[in-house]
Amino acid sequence: MMIEWRISDQTVDYPDAIAFMEARVAEIRAGTAPETVWLLEHPPLYTAGTSARETDLLTPMQFPVFQAGRGGQYTYHGPGQRIGYTMLDVQARGGDLHDFVWRLEEWLIRTLAQFAVKGERRCGRVGVWVDMSPYGQPGVENKIAAIGVRVRRGVSFHGVSLNVEPDLTHFGGIVPCGIREHGVTSLAALGHIVTMPEVDMALQAAFEEVFGEDAVPREPGTCAIADVEG
Repeated sequence: MMIEWRISDQTVDYPDAIAFMEARVAEIRAGTAPETVWLLEHPPLYTAGTSARETDLLTPMQFPVFQAGRGGQYTYHGPGQRIGYTMLDVQARGGDLHDFVWRLEEWLIRTLAQFAVKGERRCGRVGVWVDMSPYGQPGVENKIAAIGVRVRRGVSFHGVSLNVEPDLTHFGGIVPCGIREHGVTSLAALGHIVTMPEVDMALQAAFEEVFGEDAVPREPGTCAIADVEG
């Protein structure tokens, strides 16, 4: 399937991104536009998914807060974080939402591997995680990437976010994804200083491996957990 890649060099306001995704999802369903992956950054903001708890918004006046309409809870977006909005025809790809979420996770894990970072799944916890033991923090696991999607009439939108070099203190205004027991990290915090174009190239290469014509099969027994709005 033909994929249109959009890459924004400037930050994109959240309402503008939502408006584009809403329109593009309808066009994909109507067959008038191709599937689309949009790589971008947002200005600092918090988004609330459909499962967000008010008590998890710790500093409501710090940044603008948007109701996202996606699955999941509160998350932070800001400069230094690569957003991958995925507008894909899940129905045409078999309609298996668990497989689709597994592929989003695998996309991120394979992207991180290109920078010598081992991203891992944790059943029962949304997102991609890093065991911090090799970095001098035994017993600690931090999130490096988040996933939150919605599927409308068989087409997905929203998507993933990968912490490249954001201000990690900005996550302190929320309980990220409702998980209090673990922290967040980034490529930069792990000692990997990379440019956003390098990340974009890695994302595109990994996407082809996971979603392309010769896509890897889902590994038996692996979990794929995310809050998906149907």
